[in-house]
Amino acid sequence: MNRRQFLQASLATLVAGSLSSRLAVAGQDQGPLLLSAVDDEAGHHRIAGVDLQGQTHFQLPVGDRCHGGCERPGTLQAILFARRPGRHFYVVDTRRGEIAHTIAAGDGYHFYGHGTFSHDSRYLYVTVNQYDTGEGIVRVYDAERNYAAVRDMPVGGIGPHELLLHPDGNTLVVALGGIKTHPDYDRIKLNPDTMEPALLLMDRHSGDVRQRFKPSHHQLSCRHLGISPEGIVIAGYQYQGPTWESRPLIARYDSNTDTYSEIALPKSLQRSLHNYVASVAVSPVSPLSLVTAPRGDRVVVINHRTSERVGDHEVPDVAGALALPDGGFVVSSGNGSLHRIAADGQSARSFAALDIHWDNHLTFFG
Repeated sequence: MNRRQFLQASLATLVAGSLSSRLAVAGQDQGPLLLSAVDDEAGHHRIAGVDLQGQTHFQLPVGDRCHGGCERPGTLQAILFARRPGRHFYVVDTRRGEIAHTIAAGDGYHFYGHGTFSHDSRYLYVTVNQYDTGEGIVRVYDAERNYAAVRDMPVGGIGPHELLLHPDGNTLVVALGGIKTHPDYDRIKLNPDTMEPALLLMDRHSGDVRQRFKPSHHQLSCRHLGISPEGIVIAGYQYQGPTWESRPLIARYDSNTDTYSEIALPKSLQRSLHNYVASVAVSPVSPLSLVTAPRGDRVVVINHRTSERVGDHEVPDVAGALALPDGGFVVSSGNGSLHRIAADGQSARSFAALDIHWDNHLTFFG
């Protein structure tokens, strides 16, 4: 072993044992990473960075259980958001394997676990609850000013959840869940009989809600989203009505035709999803999308251009999902495993098993 190798090995040993649980050497070119909120075997909350071979690069302890995340375009930063009723989001330096900033929601507010950046990477848009009034907000943060909050934009409804930036660069697509929550009542849903969920199109500059599309039933909470490069939005629902009922859980909005519809699945498959979609992933290079249904241990792949089902796969406790840049998908399981879904949607295989419990979302960095 030469001196350089010895120093690298020594540094790696020190990093592995540090209190921050960093598992990667600072400055290492680790390639693409899967980022997610996880819990370790002792139940401690962490943010994990894992490569596409299933190797862990870092685990960062955090004070909140986190949920969704997003990459800051053109930088080494990614954001992970505390899940409702979460009070912080965390800015991760992915190269150094460190928390660069911790941003609080402020008194009277909590986050819903999701956010998205403008294409120029300056502005971060985050869904927020003003919990005394129940008013849903999209809050704007300026990343170039150390993530200072610069504006609140009311959405005209309760419970905004996931939001994405439309390919046009100007429109925010917002999943409005319709569910009122308050930190004093943990995760209790306070208004199941008066929910008004919707898919919203919001001007990110003015804050105007330009269009509002309602699900076929007022208890179909619109929660999670994916969007294709040509502007086709896939939305995942979570039904808050009686468990013996089975409602459509996948919706489609086509920006090109300005049409909103719900996708019908075979009845037996529909029932097997148990009225709950956890994540949506849309391929950037093919017409395929998938949704995950952890209560039914099921991944469903559809053609988002034709609304046809392509296939479905059994994956125990599946939740997180992301589309890979060159085709195919990765999904995660609460039992610690990672699975690849083939680019044609026809097969699934496990490629890693880790001693962690993945949360409901995966974020691709790279």
